[in-house]
Amino acid sequence: FSPSVLGTREHWDAAYERELQTFQDIGDTGEIWFGEESMVRIIRWLEKHKLPLDSSVLDIGTGNGVLLVELAKSGYMNLTGIDYSPSAIQLSEKIREKEGMSNIKLKVEDFLAPSAELSGFDICIDKGTFDAISLDPSDAAGKRKLYVGSLRRVLRPEGFFLITSCNWTKEELLNEFREGFEILEELPTPKFCFGGRIGNSVTALVFQRK
Repeated sequence: FSPSVLGTREHWDAAYERELQTFQDIGDTGEIWFGEESMVRIIRWLEKHKLPLDSSVLDIGTGNGVLLVELAKSGYMNLTGIDYSPSAIQLSEKIREKEGMSNIKLKVEDFLAPSAELSGFDICIDKGTFDAISLDPSDAAGKRKLYVGSLRRVLRPEGFFLITSCNWTKEELLNEFREGFEILEELPTPKFCFGGRIGNSVTALVFQRK
């Protein structure tokens, strides 16, 4: 991938500062990455596989935290969201308060250097964070390796990792997460047709930690 400002902390700090101001002004929660159907897809998978409602869930790069709010509305009780942007966590805290979801834990954390208390999660979810890391102008390949190492540390053995990406194909993600993870399922995503060929603009996979 070509390096991009989308891979920099400065970009996301500025973006979430704008979204925080907008929320304070008019109550708009801001952009939902990959749309609402991406959240429905994740929740349906969790419900289909009857994962316990007290499973510990980590939302990696939680942004505005709306996914966690939807999980809480679905009955999940042990929810944590992290983001390296303080403005994102401020925004998600305000949305959490507005929705009355006091059981959602939110922390400013850099997933590439996670604190010791981030460990033993049953489920980790990523909607676009791995994509953003892949666009980092400074050593994106090294940071992707750090990401995979962090995921192995925070996710318990046999825990589940659900990733949604618009930059990576299924085959590429299988290669990126080959060390320590096995693919369980590819989730259906919207298809498009171009030049007689059918493809997906978004890839959604479920891995299990070995």
